[in-house]
Amino acid sequence: MDKMGKILIVDDESMVTKTLSVLLGLEGFDNLITFNNPNEALKYLKENEVDLIISDFIMPEMDGIKFLEIAKNYQDKVSMILLTGYADKENAIKAINTIGIFKYIEKPWDNKQLIINVKNALVQTKLKKELDKKIIELENANKKLEEYSKNLEKIVEKRTQELKDANLKLNAIITGCADGIVTFDFNSKIIDLNNAALDLFGQNKKELISKNFFELVVNEKYTKTNLNNNKNIFLRNYCLINYKKDIKIPVEISIAPISNQKNNFYVAVIRDVTYQKENERLKDDFIATLTHDLRTPLLANISGLDFILDKSLGEINEKQFNLFSAMKKSSEDMLGLVNTLLEVYRYEAGKTYLCKTKFDILKLAQECVTELLPLAKKANMEIKVQHNDNELFVNADKNEIRRVLINLAGNAIKHSQKGTRVVMNFEKQKQDLKVDVIDDGIGFEKKDCDKLFNRFSQGTNQKRSSSTGLGLYLSRQIIEAHDGKIYVESKLNKGSKFTFELKNSINDCKVIL
Repeated sequence: MDKMGKILIVDDESMVTKTLSVLLGLEGFDNLITFNNPNEALKYLKENEVDLIISDFIMPEMDGIKFLEIAKNYQDKVSMILLTGYADKENAIKAINTIGIFKYIEKPWDNKQLIINVKNALVQTKLKKELDKKIIELENANKKLEEYSKNLEKIVEKRTQELKDANLKLNAIITGCADGIVTFDFNSKIIDLNNAALDLFGQNKKELISKNFFELVVNEKYTKTNLNNNKNIFLRNYCLINYKKDIKIPVEISIAPISNQKNNFYVAVIRDVTYQKENERLKDDFIATLTHDLRTPLLANISGLDFILDKSLGEINEKQFNLFSAMKKSSEDMLGLVNTLLEVYRYEAGKTYLCKTKFDILKLAQECVTELLPLAKKANMEIKVQHNDNELFVNADKNEIRRVLINLAGNAIKHSQKGTRVVMNFEKQKQDLKVDVIDDGIGFEKKDCDKLFNRFSQGTNQKRSSSTGLGLYLSRQIIEAHDGKIYVESKLNKGSKFTFELKNSINDCKVIL
């Protein structure tokens, strides 16, 4: 692999640029330029050609995606690598699809993998420039075709050989690509595969040709994949089935439709993400362990403050009482956050088991209203339960459904104007239950609705609160664990309606104690 090439590194943290410079320098890359300001880097790129750009994603002056998009306009053949944190993965994948970056690398990176990706990126830039050069040469040759009419046969033979060489290079790239590449027709029947794909499936080409691609790669919930003939799609949380080894390999799949005068088919690029999944699992285990260990000192702190506040340890004055009360409230809020983080981890790890019982959900809703009433009164708001039945028994996990109701109604109160009202509406639909939580709050745009139930997301670019963005994510996990669904309808400045549905949950019989 070629180490000769100019590399430009952009990161607002000088420690990162220095670390990368030292690391790459030790590997023999000696033509390095670093910037800690993306605007200065763009000025340089406007006047100077480089072979590879390594950029951070989160920068105060300009985010990495915007920076790379402008840089692409200056130098369209340059390869790009985006450094991103775990929580930025969705944006990094967006950059791959929209800008066409070569690779995104999560922080902290693996040095060996980083060096390999840098080498491959430089090779990609070189091949792009060589291919572009060949195309230009071919165009120039066509212009001179009349001039060389007497030697036409020799010229055509020479140019044909050059195209064959270029085609051989491209075929070599596809054949030697570390990711699996599969082509299949509009009926999902496999047409061809590269060597990496054969290794992933653990079968020879004859066994795989004409098989249904989506019988060999499945998502975790086994839902149908809808292909669009006009758009590229990216599939996450999929597994590739290796029947030879009898294992499932976690993969990410990019699918693009290819249409020309002769053929219409799809090209799928399959990436083995076993290593990334294992890293995510270890990271989640670490966070869960750390979070769990935080509960003991928090509980001890709350208990100690209770002894002080009930004057078991002696009299305290009003200022001391107010200070210790604030400290207790802060500790209780932190404990609530710790418990929420633990619940999120347990659902994601599949370690939470529902304890379903038959209970009156209308009675549970009234209990939630009573709990939220002080918060509503403070905001001069009304909160009510609306229904057509005196009692409505469901089969579900009572404590988890209570958590969802408290979260949805609590959010509605926090984000609604004073003097308005929040309504929890319960509707029986045969054996299904539909619950709407309606508010007159600030709302948000339709494009933000899909992001609302993501982890660590508040669903909108507007500042709604200082929360962690875990409450609605956990609510989604709870409802989906009940085989239900949760969604939202909202208009900016016109309020929101959060809805969850529980399928086949209605029970007409009462609980017998």
